[in-house]
Amino acid sequence: MMAGGSERSMKALKEVWRRAENSLCADCGKPDPDWASSTLGVFICLSCSGIHRNIPSISKVKSLKMDHWDDAQVQFLAKHGNAVTKATYEAHIPIYYYQPTYNDCQVLREQWIRAKYERKEFTEPGKQLPYSDGVKEGILWKRGRDNGQFLPRKFLLSEREGCLKYFTKQDAKEPKINVKIDVINATFQPVKIGNPNGLQITYLKDNKTRNIFVYHESGKIRNRLTRNFLKEGYMEKTGPKQREAFKKRWFTLDHRRLMYFKDPLDAFAKGEVFVGSRENGYSVQKGLPSGTQGNFSWHYGLTIVTPDREYLFTCETETDQLDWIAAFTSVINQAMTPQEYAIEAYFKFKS
Repeated sequence: MMAGGSERSMKALKEVWRRAENSLCADCGKPDPDWASSTLGVFICLSCSGIHRNIPSISKVKSLKMDHWDDAQVQFLAKHGNAVTKATYEAHIPIYYYQPTYNDCQVLREQWIRAKYERKEFTEPGKQLPYSDGVKEGILWKRGRDNGQFLPRKFLLSEREGCLKYFTKQDAKEPKINVKIDVINATFQPVKIGNPNGLQITYLKDNKTRNIFVYHESGKIRNRLTRNFLKEGYMEKTGPKQREAFKKRWFTLDHRRLMYFKDPLDAFAKGEVFVGSRENGYSVQKGLPSGTQGNFSWHYGLTIVTPDREYLFTCETETDQLDWIAAFTSVINQAMTPQEYAIEAYFKFKS
């Protein structure tokens, strides 16, 4: 029950709150937000309200259930709301800009909220953003591929050249790597890397996925994130003969590439599986084929069926099993692009 305020104000507040446009958090999309900004007029979730509280010059947040709302504040919410406010602060978002959800990490959501309301980056068409000026150069702490030690390295992202470079020394003339932007994906990974500003950069090298793990000391990482991994986590797998013991591996589903690693921070995958579309003979099934002989310690199985073979996996819990099946199903139900047909052909040639 909302505390304080007249009965009329409480009724009006509930009516605004019940509008369909206000049923999801204005910043991350989480259902049933129960906080709001009395200065911006948006309905937000508890987690995003904490971020708003850190920018008090822009946003004043209050609980819709526990705080008092006076008539003027309720009228302000009624006049604005999520739809009106979004039309102003999200009017001109670049197509490449990744808009985080409630499943994303805190640092990514905070950058999104500050970009919208504090820096007002999306209010005007063609506004020059601080990370879209052609070149971004700076120091990131990079994890060593073999020793696991993080050391400072110079990174340069050049839009004009269409590449990402990194140098082992500050004054080095030649980069250690020079990778085309169109084969790069970057995702925030604070838990995996053990730093709130951790970033995993993946790119294709000889058609194999290479991982680089970095973090920024201050959190001012503004890479253009292209997509999140659909799912990550541990499963057990067996070999192609399906008689070997199942081994625990870390799996990453990056759209149609299912990669598995011995350790989540490995630079290269031990193997990759291409996940095609249903119309091309791919499917996911709950459980393992009858008569599966390999020893496994986890008992929630699933099978990926491809035109060439079946891949068998086991999950620790039923929830994990259903989540993985849902992720695979979402990929399999999508039609393949011409580029993905080429990738599929490469996988078949390699095998």
